[in-house]
Amino acid sequence: FLIAAALLAIFIVLGMLYESYIHPLTIMSTLPSAGIGGLLALILLHYDFSLIALIGIILLVGIVKKNGIMMVDVSITEQAAGLSAEEAIYRACLLRFRPIMMTTMAALLSALPLALGSGAGSELRRPLGIAMVGGLMLSQMLTLYTTPVVYLYMDRLVQRRRHNREHVGKESLSK
Repeated sequence: FLIAAALLAIFIVLGMLYESYIHPLTIMSTLPSAGIGGLLALILLHYDFSLIALIGIILLVGIVKKNGIMMVDVSITEQAAGLSAEEAIYRACLLRFRPIMMTTMAALLSALPLALGSGAGSELRRPLGIAMVGGLMLSQMLTLYTTPVVYLYMDRLVQRRRHNREHVGKESLSK
């Protein structure tokens, strides 16, 4: 319930920021890969999904959402400057690849000591690190490919709806 409420809050804030419901959906399309990656890592390493692992998944939501925001924000700016959606998202991918990789690698490398650590209390912290490492690895591999695809799909959907509205409007004026 709390994750659903957090996702709704994220959607509302992003919707107000971008004044659209399409761009928040594009950004939030990156989140499932992070959750699935974290859960798969826990399953593969035979760890239970605990409260600490849930905290790791919530951390992933913030990190992966940031990656989507970085790509979509630049793409919107480029598209407003006159580029097509394809050119804009391609340029955004080129411009934001390094910052996305740097922040993701910093988070991933900071989670490695938690995932690999031993000693007193490590059994409590290890699921957090494993969920973070698994989620960041899978989401990083997929996000760089899926975000542009979802962005272009959503842009085509908006263009099609806009075209249909104009077509219907012209028909009603001609009657």
